[in-house]
Amino acid sequence: MTPDEIEASMLAAFNDCDAASCPLTDTQKEILLQVVEQIQGNSTSRASAIANPLDELTSEELEAFLQFVKDEEQRNRTWKVQLLNDWLLQNDSGTVQFIRQRYGLQWLNRVESYHFDKYSYFEDALKLRVGDRIEVSNALWEWVQEDGPCKREWFPCMVIKVEEISNADDTSTNCVVRFFNGAEYEIQGIYEWNRYNWRWPQKESEVRIAE
Repeated sequence: MTPDEIEASMLAAFNDCDAASCPLTDTQKEILLQVVEQIQGNSTSRASAIANPLDELTSEELEAFLQFVKDEEQRNRTWKVQLLNDWLLQNDSGTVQFIRQRYGLQWLNRVESYHFDKYSYFEDALKLRVGDRIEVSNALWEWVQEDGPCKREWFPCMVIKVEEISNADDTSTNCVVRFFNGAEYEIQGIYEWNRYNWRWPQKESEVRIAE
């Protein structure tokens, strides 16, 4: 379907809601339409994608927002979905209500996982889930040097398994990823000692496809 056809279908659905005596508010309609636009790739410009939207928050807002994201992830809930649900249902978002009031849906849609990498004190609050796409460094399987002949390179892959390993008082997390060529690789201690060797997809960087 074309974007125009999708928008027409959404408007028809809004009319059906009105006819069924359960009309959506204007805010709810706007949120749904903008989410559809984002899925179609029409709502965010390339310039907006390059900039880090988290930099636009004040220090107090950033602290509150990062804590909210961390709390949601610890509950195994996707933070962005929780915010969108609040907005659609007209619920108060508590300490991050300011996101809706001051920044809105366009700002929220610009936030990607890799934007959090800039804030090292965030302590990797975004946990990996099966189906996530990440990039891994060749330093996992070969010797690399920043100034040597074998430089660090990044390869896209998908997370297919995440497992927490407990040994006495020590706990670590192993992760199995699958490359585009079908090969699989297990990364031990993905948060603990191999955090430097993976990252969230970097939209403006070049990565290699595993052959």
